[in-house]
Amino acid sequence: MNNKLIIGLLGVVLLFTLGSAAPNFHSYDSSIIINKIEINITGMSTVGKYNCSTTFFKKDTIVLNVANKNCIKAEIPMVKFDCGNRIMTKDLQSTVKTTQFPSSFVTISDIKTYGNYYKCNLTFLITNKTLRYKDFVLTKDNNKIQGIIALNFSDVGLIPPVKMGGLIKVKDQIAVNFSLHKF
Repeated sequence: MNNKLIIGLLGVVLLFTLGSAAPNFHSYDSSIIINKIEINITGMSTVGKYNCSTTFFKKDTIVLNVANKNCIKAEIPMVKFDCGNRIMTKDLQSTVKTTQFPSSFVTISDIKTYGNYYKCNLTFLITNKTLRYKDFVLTKDNNKIQGIIALNFSDVGLIPPVKMGGLIKVKDQIAVNFSLHKF
């Protein structure tokens, strides 16, 4: 009789222990729904600052901290950039060789929450040159996530434009600021 009582009590204890156990699922922070991508290229020349930009709509969902659905890929049509001035826009298109390389590509992968920021791996393909950034930091700002890539024209095998016999020279350094607008 004692054995039956002990086995019964152990069964009840086991039932309560297993019944109250929380399932062991991975906790996913959240997902981000992107509906628009904005890219600004800024730099300096001997006559001042310039800004060329493009915006295109791309709906995609990113699930944070997981292996699948944690990547966004975008094709950037280089002819869609506008510098606010027809001549400057044409110069940019000539500099980045839009006839030879009509599109650039960006891939943001392995996006993970890191405090108030995100960290990711960023691959940027422009003019047949691939730039890779590991643990690239993206900042959160209201309804968008943004990052800035500082690079030189020479990093991607380009020569900054020079006009009017050298009176107007574009500096080698540029900043590519991209924003992923959340839905």
